[in-house]
Amino acid sequence: MTSSHDFTVLPPGLPVPHDDGAATHLPGMRLPELALPATDGSPVELARLRGRTVIYIYPRTGRPGIALPDGWDGIAGARGCTPQSCGFRDHYAQLQSLGVARLFGLSTQDSDYQREAATRLHLPFPILSDATLALTRALALPTFEFAGATLLRRMALVIDDATILKVFYPVFPPDRNAADVAAWLARSR
Repeated sequence: MTSSHDFTVLPPGLPVPHDDGAATHLPGMRLPELALPATDGSPVELARLRGRTVIYIYPRTGRPGIALPDGWDGIAGARGCTPQSCGFRDHYAQLQSLGVARLFGLSTQDSDYQREAATRLHLPFPILSDATLALTRALALPTFEFAGATLLRRMALVIDDATILKVFYPVFPPDRNAADVAAWLARSR
């Protein structure tokens, strides 16, 4: 039986998110002129990104030994940030071979919190923090409120020369998101 604290495994019976249309405006949008802090300590200036970039977006990562907040598993699409991140970690070389120059994760958690997860999960790419919600507001990214925090709905963006080309939304199950992105990239070559 899977422990509710094992963040690497998705429990059965999670509610499936449905496409509410909240991301239909994103394809074709340019990334805004702003810099986001990354877990490697660098600021990432999104509008200056050249070539192909993939950003996977998630609500929040948990930490081993700390219980999930009450009601978390009942929110469609909320559970699965660690499996999503691990999927992108495991598909990193494949994504690079498919032309992805940069890969980032993104959440509204601060960089210090994200850094722990990036280190623990051995992510070979940085996680970006939108703790100020600057990117979220500029792109009108889909969000939800939970326990007084604004969190991003799970999605992935394929970006060419700072313009959003493809949006994966909603994402379910999250552990297959990286494979789905890789398959789309392979088909669209």
